[in-house]
Amino acid sequence: MRGNTIIATESQLGRTKNDGVISRPSLMKELIARGIRITTQRRLLVQIIQDSPRHLDAAKLLEIAKERDAGIDRSTVYRTIGLLKGQGLIDELDLMHLEGEKHYYEAKTNRDHCHLACFRCGAIIEYASPAFEKLKDEMAKRGDFAIRVVRLEAGGFCRRCRKAAHSEPA
Repeated sequence: MRGNTIIATESQLGRTKNDGVISRPSLMKELIARGIRITTQRRLLVQIIQDSPRHLDAAKLLEIAKERDAGIDRSTVYRTIGLLKGQGLIDELDLMHLEGEKHYYEAKTNRDHCHLACFRCGAIIEYASPAFEKLKDEMAKRGDFAIRVVRLEAGGFCRRCRKAAHSEPA
């Protein structure tokens, strides 16, 4: 993916008071607590996912891992992704199909959030707000529904790309 992930709340986007921060639990601690065997290559992949400043697809995860361990292969990457998904520790995202039909992965967070995807540079902004929490509550109440997962994405252009577009000659 071209851009980095930016974590934002309403206050950081200039709207309302921040009521909390998006954070991610330690994937390694969670795996160890669940008695999952930690191989050297699995540890490397989990560390890359945990520490990445952006959402990764499987190909990028493999590329980064191979820089650190040339012996790692595609099947190990997919098995590790499958394990983490099966344990409910990562989310699989489409992210507006920024680069085709790729799926991106991120460690689960402490709160639901939206993804704002820039069509020009590929930046992904993670957005959390009290308004989003209220909307989820309203949806659950009106639909008499126990919501377990929420996926919301919006596509457009980030501030930097809008500024660049205005400064380009017509």
